[in-house]
Amino acid sequence: MANTGASIHPSAIVEPGARIGAGTRIWAFVHVLPGAIIGESCNVCDHVFIENDVVIGDRVTVKCGIYLWDGLRIQDDVHLGPNVVFTNDRYPRSRQAFKLEGATVKAGASVGANATVLPGVTIGTSALVGAGSVVTRDVPDFALVVGNPARIVGYVCVCGARLTAAAGQVNCSSCGRSFTWDGVSLRALGR
Repeated sequence: MANTGASIHPSAIVEPGARIGAGTRIWAFVHVLPGAIIGESCNVCDHVFIENDVVIGDRVTVKCGIYLWDGLRIQDDVHLGPNVVFTNDRYPRSRQAFKLEGATVKAGASVGANATVLPGVTIGTSALVGAGSVVTRDVPDFALVVGNPARIVGYVCVCGARLTAAAGQVNCSSCGRSFTWDGVSLRALGR
C-alpha cells in the first residue's frame, strides 16, 4: 500500500497494493482492495467498500454506506452522498460471467443520497444528481437531474447555485461565473 500521509482508522482494511494519496482520511469499517487508487485529500466515510479497479481523484468525498465496484472512475472534487448505489452489470445473474461496464463521475459533480447510477453512464462536469434519482443515461455538464428515470430539470453553476439558461451568455448570480448556452449545452467561460 502506498500511503504517504493518509489517515486510516484502525478498523479499516486497506489491502496491500492499494494506493492512498496524502491527506486522505479513511474512516471506520472501510475496506479498500489491492488495486484501488484513491487520490489526495479525500474523505472516505464509514462503511465504504472499494473494489480493485476503482480510481478516485483528489478532494473527493465518499459518504457512508457506498460500494464502489470495478470500472468506476471518480474525478477530482466529486461529492457522493450517503448510500449512493453504482452498478456495473446490466444483466446480473448469480454465478455467471458478465460484461463489466463502469461509470464515470466527472470533476466537480455531486450525486445525492440514495441515487442509483446504472452501468456505462457518465455524469458530467459539475452536474448535480438529486437525492433518490435513478440515472439511466449520461448527464450533461452542469445539468441538474432528478427522478426515476433522472431527467434534466435545470442547470447548476460550479458553485452549486441554480442557473437560468437563456440564449447566449448566462451568469451565476451567486459567484459571478459566466457560461454560454447554445440551446443544447452549457459551457463555462474562463475564470
